[in-house]
Amino acid sequence: MMSKTIPRDALVVVADGGKAILLRNASTDGALSLTEERRLTLKDFTNDGPSGAGLEEQSPHETGEATFTKQLAKTLDKMFDQNAFKSVVLIADPQTLGQLRDALHKNVEKAVAFTLSKDYTNHTVKQITEALS
Repeated sequence: MMSKTIPRDALVVVADGGKAILLRNASTDGALSLTEERRLTLKDFTNDGPSGAGLEEQSPHETGEATFTKQLAKTLDKMFDQNAFKSVVLIADPQTLGQLRDALHKNVEKAVAFTLSKDYTNHTVKQITEALS
């Protein structure tokens, strides 16, 4: 049971190191009502290559996760610049959430209503809604 309120029309980003579900709170009566806008995976982005300088001990999987998270942050920056959201909720596993926070532009950081360190990417929209209600 969540104690924080998700603002009406807020973008809710549910992510892990390889995919993201972008949801919108379409609530009109104060009850949470999430609708799916789109899903993103690494293949949905142009190939930017690894994020920053690759560490010797970083596996290809870890490099892929870091690249995806960087690209997701860029997508959120672009969406914010296009006024696609005024408020955003970030939900991701701890590692992805940390990387995403580090990669966000300051304007998007200010739009973050709250973050939740959970991996809900394999849940249905209904299950995510129930977990956040």
